[in-house]
Amino acid sequence: MTPREILKQYWGHHQFRPMQEEIVTSVLQGRDTLALLPTGGGKSVCFQVPALAKEGICIVVSPLIALMKDQVENLKARGIAAMAIVSGMGRREVDIALDNCIYGPVKFLYLSPERLLSDLVRERIKYMNVNLFAVDEAHCISQWGYDFRPPYLHIARLRELHPGVPVLALTASATADVQADIQEKLAFRKGVVFRKSFERKNLSYVVQETEDKLRKLLDVANGITGSGIVYVRTRKETFEIAQHYRRHHISADYYHAGLPADERAEKQDAWKSNTTRIIVATNAFGMGIDKPDVRFVIHKDMPDSLEAYYQEAGRAGRDEDKAYAVLLYHPSDRALYQKKMQQSFPSVEEIKKIYHSLGNYCQLAYQAGEGISFDLDIAGFCSRFELDAIKTLNALKFLEQDEYVSFTESVFLPSRFRFEVLNEELYNFQIQNPGWDPFIKTLLRSYGGSFENYVRIKEFDIARRAGMSVQQVVTGLQQLQAFGILSYLPQTDQPQVTWLKPRQPNNHLYINKVAIEQRKATYRKKLDAVFAYTGTPVCRSRQLLTYFDEPEAPKCGICDVCLEERRQQNSGEITDHITSEIVQALSNGPHTIAELIPALKYGTEREKIRTLRLLLDAAKIKTNGEIYYL
Repeated sequence: MTPREILKQYWGHHQFRPMQEEIVTSVLQGRDTLALLPTGGGKSVCFQVPALAKEGICIVVSPLIALMKDQVENLKARGIAAMAIVSGMGRREVDIALDNCIYGPVKFLYLSPERLLSDLVRERIKYMNVNLFAVDEAHCISQWGYDFRPPYLHIARLRELHPGVPVLALTASATADVQADIQEKLAFRKGVVFRKSFERKNLSYVVQETEDKLRKLLDVANGITGSGIVYVRTRKETFEIAQHYRRHHISADYYHAGLPADERAEKQDAWKSNTTRIIVATNAFGMGIDKPDVRFVIHKDMPDSLEAYYQEAGRAGRDEDKAYAVLLYHPSDRALYQKKMQQSFPSVEEIKKIYHSLGNYCQLAYQAGEGISFDLDIAGFCSRFELDAIKTLNALKFLEQDEYVSFTESVFLPSRFRFEVLNEELYNFQIQNPGWDPFIKTLLRSYGGSFENYVRIKEFDIARRAGMSVQQVVTGLQQLQAFGILSYLPQTDQPQVTWLKPRQPNNHLYINKVAIEQRKATYRKKLDAVFAYTGTPVCRSRQLLTYFDEPEAPKCGICDVCLEERRQQNSGEITDHITSEIVQALSNGPHTIAELIPALKYGTEREKIRTLRLLLDAAKIKTNGEIYYL
């Protein structure tokens, strides 16, 4: 099928969005391709269509586990075989999934970047018929990017396994330096870059300096109709600000990555269906959510970079109707961010202390633990070892950079099971243990394919069908696992840490201090750009576009700066009209102020009096205190 036929069959669209077709064509021609498309620009279609047009499997690397799982489910719903391998999956489960990619009909394999560190994964990819490597959020490969992820640096090693396979790198925001870095790190061969302008003509960017941010949050919501997103710094604030809205009779809910997966899905669905008007969230919210009619996005606090701000603000107005991106700011914010910088870059000694504490928390002996994953309760870990939570999270990032551990926040994996015996052996077990027969039959009738693959289950559904309690179902699955009949993996929704290397004594732990200082300098530079954006009276859209290397961008005409300029221009015209009228009136003789002001047609009373004072100050008219004359 042609790309357009694939688009029509699987997505129901007759035409591609702007630039999608050119990107698809480039990939089908075997060229390494970098695509820069704004948030909501339809990046996934750019690799899904060419992958379906060719024999073989497409390997997609993405750091966004929730988005990966959404895309896998969406592909399956369209009848396309896809799977994701993420942190938290057991070795046996990964082994079976990789086998399906080699011998089965799987068209898309989604991998978290940490999985590229696994010898098992790399070895099995060698035997796959790969037709395309797609790298989503490709800015993560650059140390100059705002969200550098060290495991991305291993993507180039996949190219060594399949040197003839093209790479498609996708991102919504990248400066010229980051674009060059992406191509270098992914070993592009005569690559081509497709870049859609980052201009959003329907989006009005507004910066509001205020001492009362809570009041402004209400003002924006009351002044703009429709649904919105409010981004805040902490999980605690999501709850508090949502409550603030509700106290003022505005429908709102809160969202963060620490909530159970089913609760997050409920809140997300209620907002998407406009049952909830405003969602108050950390930056965990928004990736992969396609809600076109968002009318405003508010940032209560300063973003860490203009890249992050552009991406988050860009979730407003995807339907091309007028929308607003509002950033609330106060000069004291700079001092808060200086403190945040100190927490974001712990010392080498602090990093070593946190590493040592982590080894004790996981109960690992020295030189043990390589490849093993552990659930990590950050709050409990920090409390037990008396650590600062923010410094701990950032220390984990630097340990990840030096490839000692990898850390993934809130990995949700549903319960799964797989039969470990063949049909005949299972039948014999049922005959010899008739008490287990009804339970096993319930599993067999409810879940097909469970002899070949791990299948998702809901213990509640099994309990309802089998006339048991949920706890009895869990106990039954655990007992059958102990008998060797099946493998049962209970649901998990915890952050996870994976030891990439055996635990090292602290005197053998090398932390790259130079890399930390480089990251610190990059962070400071990006933060300075954010504060320059808030404080420079230049068209907001033009400032953003200049940052993203579009220096010739026109003024938008709809941001707060442009609207103020227009008001100033109009003010000058009104002053000219009032001046002309005053001079004309006084040329016919002196007037009292009570006679003069009502006789003027242009402007408000305040503008008329202001103009009168300007003319007096310039000595263009005179007064004796009672009458005015030329």
